[in-house]
Amino acid sequence: MNRLRADLLLLAVSVIWGTAFIAQKHGNAAMGPISFVGARFLVSWAALLPLALFESKRARSALKIEDIGLAGLIGLCLFSGSTLQQIGLVATTATNAGFLTALYVILLPFIVWMITGARPRPMVLIASVISIAGAWLLTEQGRFEGWNSGDGLVLISDIAWATGISLVPIFLKRANRPFFLAFAQYGVAATLGVLGGLGFESFSLEGVATALPAILYAGLLSGGVAFTLQIVAQKYTPPAEAGLIMSLESVFAALAGAALLSERLSGPAIMGCVLILLGVALAEVGPAMRNIKLRTAKRAPTAPSANAPWQGGASRIGFLRKDFEPPTEARNN
Repeated sequence: MNRLRADLLLLAVSVIWGTAFIAQKHGNAAMGPISFVGARFLVSWAALLPLALFESKRARSALKIEDIGLAGLIGLCLFSGSTLQQIGLVATTATNAGFLTALYVILLPFIVWMITGARPRPMVLIASVISIAGAWLLTEQGRFEGWNSGDGLVLISDIAWATGISLVPIFLKRANRPFFLAFAQYGVAATLGVLGGLGFESFSLEGVATALPAILYAGLLSGGVAFTLQIVAQKYTPPAEAGLIMSLESVFAALAGAALLSERLSGPAIMGCVLILLGVALAEVGPAMRNIKLRTAKRAPTAPSANAPWQGGASRIGFLRKDFEPPTEARNN
């Protein structure tokens, strides 16, 4: 796989996530938010079991304890981000939640810098600001509807989302087991969600039955397909750029609302979609120009590619303290 195909996978991810918001709201109406998170990722975990087993049989080496620990940490980020967002959706408006969720894009370059020592490209920072401006215009005429506890939870969830996305390529560099990582993170999220739901929320089979379509959609498509495609693609697309592409989720959510719910797209909302698309395009300019030069010169690069999310030094955090040399596949795209 090359960078272009990876970016197209991330585009597909944003389409699926953009249409999953309706399912999440429906799930909250039928059952507790933590229980819904546990149920959806239990479905995702079961869906990935065959692929994880197949990958395990073909693996050339066994996983190390630190690899399993890193996969568990990424699963904890997934659970934290999903749960905080799902609980926040109970109290906040769709307008506020859409903008606040998009803020993880601006956090990503700095969290990657903190973890790996790789300084963000100036163009990525500019593209992130442009995309955030677009997300703002996708709200009600650029208007933030007050502030409550739900907004705070959605905002905190951005830290978990950005951290998880930043850690994925580090795991893939070490273990190159994307299906195991997906399987493991779904298992962690499902276990914590089920236990948390049973401990803090009321449970009823009737509520589960009512929310079943939403659980299956979120579990199979948003989870089993989209989160797995994200992991596979992040072997080739750096975290900050990946986050920008996935921010198109806001655009597809707006388009889905207009197509399926007869919601009208205002002039500012259309301009917001254009700005987000512009931000994504700007982030892709650098890698595209480098690839054109490489093809013109007809020679392989002699230095680590700037596409590699871990370029720029060693990790500064605990057991992640290793030099991150980009794999051959990432250099030759």
